[in-house]
Formats: sequence, structure tokens, C-alpha cells
Amino acid sequence: MAEVYVSTDVETNGPIPGVYSMLSFGSAAFNLDKEIISTFSVNLETLPGAIEDKETMQWWARHKQAWSAARKDLQDPEKAMQDYLLWLKKLCGRPVFVGYPASFDFMFISWYLYKFTGENPFSYLALDIKTFAWAFLDKPFLEVTKSSMPKDWFDECKKTHIALDDATEQGLLFCNMVAKIK
Repeated sequence: MAEVYVSTDVETNGPIPGVYSMLSFGSAAFNLDKEIISTFSVNLETLPGAIEDKETMQWWARHKQAWSAARKDLQDPEKAMQDYLLWLKKLCGRPVFVGYPASFDFMFISWYLYKFTGENPFSYLALDIKTFAWAFLDKPFLEVTKSSMPKDWFDECKKTHIALDDATEQGLLFCNMVAKIK
């Protein structure tokens, strides 16, 4: 079965799931030809009893438009994750999680999938764009940032901090990297 690369971005109110809530997430499913196969996006109600991280909320205060976008049309997390699971299962291939940084986004998606559906089609695997870039750049890992990557790896995209926009932008980056490196 072919792989489908599911670039995913989450927006949260803190650094870890469960204690804090995932506020929204967006996924853009790509093939390596840079074709967007399908997208999924949802804004979530906060978890009962979850708290807000002070530093994260200060960041949101500086990004009011993104905050407003993430707080519209809120859905129950259980229903949203069940819908997401169905979306993932309907993709025309085995889903591969792609993130920047994958460690953060995957942690939330995996926790929410297991909590609300009891399964995770990604298994325990996530492809990290930063690590992928590091493997091809002659720099220490911590110096690998988007600003240090070759300009031809990027499409013209505005960074909005709206989950689906950011997922699409990083998915295009991933596809461009694969095309340049192959």
C-alpha cells in the first residue's frame, strides 16, 4: 500500500497533552508530487479540568487573529477525533505523520487519538522535517532552522499560526525537500 504523507500542525494552550488542551489542529495529506489529496481541520473544546500555561497564553496574546480562528466553531474532542480517525482511514494509502517539530505535534495527536478513539493509525511513527533537513545540511542540529534551510525548499506561504495553513506550508516544504534531495 502506498504511503500518504499527513502534514499536521497543532495549536495548544500548553506544552503537554492531558494537563493542557489541544485547541485546534489541521492535517494536509500529500503525495510526494506535492499534490494535496485531502485536508482536515478542527477547533476543539478544551479538556475538562485542563489548565492554561502562562507562557503559552502570553504567546497567544501576541497572535490575536490566530487565537480568534482557533476558538471558532468548537467541537467536542471525542467527536472530532472520531471524525479524524475516519478521515485518516479513508485516505488512499497508509498515513505517515509529518511534522515540524514532529515531537510536539505527534505527542498531542497521538494522545488525543488514543484517549478518544483507542487507536492511532500512525502507530508510534512520526517523520520530523527538522531532522530530515539536518541529515542533509552541514550544521549542528540546533542550528537547523527554517531560516537556515535553502530558499528553494520553500513555497511562498504566509505563516498564520492557523493549524491547517501551517500544516500545508510544512507539507509543501517536506515535498520540496524530497524532490531536491532525491
